[in-house]
Amino acid sequence: MERRGNAGEEQGASEGAFDGAPNAHVTIDAHGVVTGWNEGAETLLGYSSTQVTGRSAAFLLYEEIDERDLLSRSRMQRWNGRVVVRHRDGRRMEVEVLAHRRVADDGPEWFLVSRLTGLRPRPSDDALARRHHEQVEAYSMSVYDTGLRLRGANESHNRVIALPEEDLRGLRPTEMIDNPETAKVERSMQQVLETGEPQFREIYLILPGESREHAWSVYITPLLDEDGRIQGVGVAGHDMTEQYWARKRLMLLADASTRIGSTLDVTQTAQELTDLAVPEFADFVSVDLIPSRNSTLPRGTAMTSGSVALRRIAYRSVNPGSAEGLGTAGDVDTYAHGSPLQDSLSSGRPLLHHFADDPLITEGPTGHPAQAAGIRDRGVHSMMTVPLTARGTTLGVVVFARHRHPEMFREDDLVLAEELVNRAALSIDNAQRYTRERGTAVTLQRSLLPQRLPDQAAVEVASRYLPADDRTGVGGDWFDVIPLSGARVALVVGDVVGHGIHASATMGRLRTAVLTLADVDLAPDELLTHLDDVVARLSNELEDTPRADSGTESTGDTGATCLYAVYDPVSRHCTLACAGHPAPVLVTPDGTVSLLDLPVGPPLGVGGLPFEATDIELPEGSLLALYSDGLIESRQQDIDDSLSLLCQALTGPSVPLGALCDTVLTTLLPEQPTDDVALLIARTKVLDTDSVATWEIPADPAAVAPARKEAIAQIDVWGLENAGFVTELIVSELVTNAIRYGDPPIQLRLIHNGNLICEVSDASGTAPHLRRARTFDEGGRGLLLVAQLTAAWGTRQTTEGKTIWAEQTLS
Repeated sequence: MERRGNAGEEQGASEGAFDGAPNAHVTIDAHGVVTGWNEGAETLLGYSSTQVTGRSAAFLLYEEIDERDLLSRSRMQRWNGRVVVRHRDGRRMEVEVLAHRRVADDGPEWFLVSRLTGLRPRPSDDALARRHHEQVEAYSMSVYDTGLRLRGANESHNRVIALPEEDLRGLRPTEMIDNPETAKVERSMQQVLETGEPQFREIYLILPGESREHAWSVYITPLLDEDGRIQGVGVAGHDMTEQYWARKRLMLLADASTRIGSTLDVTQTAQELTDLAVPEFADFVSVDLIPSRNSTLPRGTAMTSGSVALRRIAYRSVNPGSAEGLGTAGDVDTYAHGSPLQDSLSSGRPLLHHFADDPLITEGPTGHPAQAAGIRDRGVHSMMTVPLTARGTTLGVVVFARHRHPEMFREDDLVLAEELVNRAALSIDNAQRYTRERGTAVTLQRSLLPQRLPDQAAVEVASRYLPADDRTGVGGDWFDVIPLSGARVALVVGDVVGHGIHASATMGRLRTAVLTLADVDLAPDELLTHLDDVVARLSNELEDTPRADSGTESTGDTGATCLYAVYDPVSRHCTLACAGHPAPVLVTPDGTVSLLDLPVGPPLGVGGLPFEATDIELPEGSLLALYSDGLIESRQQDIDDSLSLLCQALTGPSVPLGALCDTVLTTLLPEQPTDDVALLIARTKVLDTDSVATWEIPADPAAVAPARKEAIAQIDVWGLENAGFVTELIVSELVTNAIRYGDPPIQLRLIHNGNLICEVSDASGTAPHLRRARTFDEGGRGLLLVAQLTAAWGTRQTTEGKTIWAEQTLS
């Protein structure tokens, strides 16, 4: 008895001694020296702080710790266990120690926490725990028996259900709240009873008396008696609505960064915004833009009076195909002063509208009673209007509306809507800028290309030009058909490196250069040599020009390829030269198709390397197809396969050249090519022998008169008597000059191809000059008369010498 009494006294003394005292806290540095000692440690072991601090902790141990065990513990971040220590009075004590490894200013140290071993729970502890469960605000806690009937709940649970516990006791969860989500919880409770394993669920439901959907995390545990038998289940629910919506908002913003702005199309970008927001965030979303770029509003522009017109470019509703009575895509509405959309535009701020007590419900957002009726019919209860603003300019406004979603928009929804719209605004502004720049580039490109192909008798031609897709941008491909002297024609296809306005402008300069050089009647290889110099000068010019956007110098990457061919319908000869360009395809009248084997010179702008011309004879009716590399180069198809398809398309049934061009493009290209494409197809013609007359002229001045007679006789045969006087003068002047200043052999040729062409050739390379004779000069007026009486005249160099020609237009 006495022993028990002493034990009871010791226990009671122990509890009384330590209930009010703090736990023991001790800190020990990496060298095992005690650096901290609190009042609890002093109460536990009897040493004061001054007696322990600064000494090795080893003196406190009653029994040494095994070295391997100590090394193992030193590597842990935290450990706990029993340690045998020596009280100040010499007693042996076992204490429970929880040790934490932490980093201090002077390096690592250990923080030890201990309480008296054997401290037992008090009878009042259970009551304390019950009061906690009953009074905790953050969790709805309830207890159910094996029949899933409520046996007890805390105050938070009763507030959630909106009924006192007396009215709920004995009810199952599905009897308290009739909702599919509650049925899920009840099924999980049954599983806990059957398996004894805890269950976790997330449920989403609208509580009684509320309109907003709440998100709940529910944890269900089995309740066991002393023998481990299940006596019921406990349910703890936490309302995580705010965290749930915060997570949803973050996910929505994350989706916005990847789903909005996938293209540079304004309408598509706006539609991506509406698709993102419906139905997760709103029941209806529309994007309305100010129709004209000139009518965009600077940020903060006040619209204190009047109205604003907006064009709807995209919308989406939870009701497929419905615009909720608020207008459809393509509609232009005028929004009256005081309407939500006009208010947002005038203030430059996002606005929140609740229609329950809003006078707008009788007028509609545009001031139209019809739209107000649509709002009422759909039951739209709240709406947000957010200005679509980018780079200091207001582009339009975005409308978010709810009618199926029971919860009205709130201020935090307005913040999210503004963030979504801001992200979309940059993409829409980029798309608008790109669309304008692309439109400018396409317009420039098309204006620099031939508006119509010239009339000539050498070939029948058809052409096509396709700009690249929106992502790649307009390039610098071009083609041309240039009438030359002697009824000949030049066929040109070229391609400037790069895309955009710069490429289009460079293309225009090169096309002009080709036209100028062709007018001089240069041979194809000579023309490309001069064009190579032009490109090199343009490249040097670009290197010395600072960029407008960055102030840095340009990289000077101007370059181009070109194919230049000259066809003579009299001789049926075609001379071609190539500067890094794809070789043309030739289809002869018998159906033979071949890729012409031309010497491929370097691209234009490389400089220093020669170009070589190739001369071939073409049968009448041959097809010659010239094209840029965009026609045959594709990521989806090997270039050899593309060339094979091109040859097959050109050897199909005989069709008009325009239809043949379309067939080629359809066969080789996707709906929107990734690079510019220029295509020029020519079918060769041959002038009838009856349309050409040729004479060899002796190098004797006496031969001039017979030459005139032969020429007059020939034009009489052609029925061109009215051209006799001018023809006689031209023949006389050109033949006389050839005899006097040229070298034999001398040849006179007349060509009738709708116009009348007179050509005189000789073996001299010296070209005549047009000059004005002075008053008393006896000569020097011949070429001046020829120039005045003809539509055109000129000189071209040949391999044997030169040819002087003059062309009359026959009315």
